[in-house]
Amino acid sequence: MPSLTRAEATARAATVTVTGYRIDLDLTGDGDTFLSRTVLTFDGEPGGSTFVELEPVELLSATLNGTPVDPAALADERLTLTGLAAANELVVEGRMRYSRSGEGLHRFVDPADQRVYLYAQMFLDGARRIFPCFDQPDLKAPFTLTVTAPADWIVAANGELDGEPEGGVWKFRPTKPLSTYFASLVAGPYHARTDEHDGIPLAIYARQALAANLDEQAEEIFTITKQCLDRYHQIFDVRYPFGHYGQAFVPEFNFGAMENPGIVVFRDEYIFRSAVTDSEREQRAMVIAHEMAHQWFGDLVTMAWWDDLWLNESFAEYLGSRITAEATDFKDAWTTFALHRKAWGIRADQRPSTHPVAPVDVSDTALALLNFDGISYAKGASVLRQLVAFVGDKAFLAGLNEHFASHAYANATLADLLAAVSQASGRDLSSWADRWLRSAQVNTIRAEVEHAADGTYSQVALVQTAPEGYPTLRPHKLFVGLYDHGVDGAVTLRRKVEVELDPDVDGGRTLLPDLTGEPAATLLLVNDGDLAYAKIRLDESSAGAVPLVLPLLEDSLARAVLWSSMLDAVTDAERPVAELVTLILAALPVEREVVIVEDVLSTARGLVDRYPAPEARSAALELLAQACDRLVAAAEPGSSRQLAGVRGLIGATIDTVRLKGWLAGENVPTGVAVDDDLGWLILYRLVVLGAAGTDEIEARFEADRSASGEQWATRCRAALPDADAKARAWDYLINDPDASNRLLEATAQGFWHAEQLELVAPYTERYFTEVPQMLARRGGMSGERVAVTAYPSVVVSERTRQLAADLMASPDVSSIMHRVVTDGDDDVRRALVARG
Repeated sequence: MPSLTRAEATARAATVTVTGYRIDLDLTGDGDTFLSRTVLTFDGEPGGSTFVELEPVELLSATLNGTPVDPAALADERLTLTGLAAANELVVEGRMRYSRSGEGLHRFVDPADQRVYLYAQMFLDGARRIFPCFDQPDLKAPFTLTVTAPADWIVAANGELDGEPEGGVWKFRPTKPLSTYFASLVAGPYHARTDEHDGIPLAIYARQALAANLDEQAEEIFTITKQCLDRYHQIFDVRYPFGHYGQAFVPEFNFGAMENPGIVVFRDEYIFRSAVTDSEREQRAMVIAHEMAHQWFGDLVTMAWWDDLWLNESFAEYLGSRITAEATDFKDAWTTFALHRKAWGIRADQRPSTHPVAPVDVSDTALALLNFDGISYAKGASVLRQLVAFVGDKAFLAGLNEHFASHAYANATLADLLAAVSQASGRDLSSWADRWLRSAQVNTIRAEVEHAADGTYSQVALVQTAPEGYPTLRPHKLFVGLYDHGVDGAVTLRRKVEVELDPDVDGGRTLLPDLTGEPAATLLLVNDGDLAYAKIRLDESSAGAVPLVLPLLEDSLARAVLWSSMLDAVTDAERPVAELVTLILAALPVEREVVIVEDVLSTARGLVDRYPAPEARSAALELLAQACDRLVAAAEPGSSRQLAGVRGLIGATIDTVRLKGWLAGENVPTGVAVDDDLGWLILYRLVVLGAAGTDEIEARFEADRSASGEQWATRCRAALPDADAKARAWDYLINDPDASNRLLEATAQGFWHAEQLELVAPYTERYFTEVPQMLARRGGMSGERVAVTAYPSVVVSERTRQLAADLMASPDVSSIMHRVVTDGDDDVRRALVARG
């Protein structure tokens, strides 16, 4: 299918006004297809022509205003319509195919009980797989849905149920006007829990295999949902606009969640089946808050075209953290944002593939998918924090409410939003927007400090620089914290200094005259409070004090800023991995914030696999294992810190005797339960190290024949250090067109390991010749995720880079594949620099 271009969308929107979709789906048949009948009404130019997107297995019939449409009018997944009237009715009946890619109408057979579950995922352009449509965000219309399903199924959709189902027929009331990519439903023998809050009906759905887990966790999910609704109703003038609020946790979902009005869809890993840390519960709360923010940003007011994707995602990202911190028990959500989410944005923003938060031109839907990244999410959210600091929270919220009032159930652009906030604040935002939203890349802010002989500051300056090729300097509002290490051993905050960086003064150099003559602090923390979006570099004295100060800081957000600075400097090859793992050994065992433990260990583990020379890797890995061992010993039994330490230790240790003992229930730390997922994690590490094999994998899968167990088993099989196992995994990855999206991803996750370089190195060249073919067949978000996960980033060599360069130079490489290879190659480049 050719990607819809912006020019085509603009021309179509100029001549077409959609007035409604009436969709009838019959899901009762056997096999891999279902029946779809759609009545699509729209106004057009008399005598003109247009097209709808449609991808049937078989087009059974199509009529336009009662006249049959020639079947030959369907080509390249577009049905051309000619001879339009002023008011038109298109009726299409087709046989459609279920999906295994997580796009379209996805069909999943649960290995736990063989029950069948369906869910619809339309983003970005998947609606054509279910019904004929004008698939672009600015052609919104009401949807009226009828579904015929097996008698023991539950069906839920965007619209509210219109009476009780009869004979397996579920009828739903018309929705408010929606973009096509929001139309959704779930169908199957789902387990449901219901509630009500402030006049809004609430529901949660999950598979029967997760029913007991959902029952245990429903109260927390409902509580967070209610808290978030209340807080949004406090800050927004428009109440939740779509009637009921359903949340469906579904299998094999590609994203974290999708904000479909009335039926928000989440990956069902958020219904926990094993022990989890508090940070994982916080992450679920943040996703709930994020998707709820979309009900206003995205659903009520929708971007006109994909260049304003950030209007959806940046606002939801910002509000997801803000509302979680303000309304729920997870008050440290901004610490998670600082270390986890913003770091994602900064990494993406430094790559050769970087782009502005609000790009000027997104020429087609394929390019739109490429911008679904850390820049549109995390950088955009960070920029919004700067906007709030720039105009004030009161004016910011007033502008948002004006934006909602002016564009409810319609579409809007960046210019519309800026106009509303400018009017509310009385400030011209054009220059601010050019620097922050229309310019790519990230700045670095360094502290430059001069000391007097008496131990005071003679001069303190913050210097903002821009990377080569991206000269933009930006206005920043941030805080600098002065921390002292006292004789009693405590580290205390002396004071915070508010600083505004003016990019147009003195080449980006900002003096802090208030600090001249003040006794030098042990730590001068730039960006204390994490308000700025920038790479932070400390002065030499403060950097040297970090190992002493970091374990003693009380403020988790201050610790997150320090850890972020260190991790970023190592990633940039400015500091060696050895320095990072030494700091981890000194500071992480006493770290109180579990998300810091998890993120530091996760990032460090990836760096240790790629950055040290092969002969130095084992020593770095051993230091990580020692740090985790100390953390486990120091943590309270049964705590999140202990669980995070145990997971980190499993991933770093090479002590297979100890791991086998844990798997057998021997000498397990008090407070740790080797449940399903922890047991799989132990087995996975043993497989990678060659200490467990096929028999152990199959025995564990037989004992845990669940969706998660199936994915773990698939990942373990791909990790076997055996040539035949690698060949089977690679063949499945490349050549099985009907493979599940999640099982392909699990195969890619298990394939490459630094411990198995000799075994996997021959597949490096095959990646660059065969993965583009796989992506061409599979396409979409699923194919992109597999291509990213399967990249040979552990094969750190100039040869890997040359293969990447050769592929990117090919005129036939797709835009998605080019982006994947560009980013993967940048990781290998950084690793080579670090080794050098």
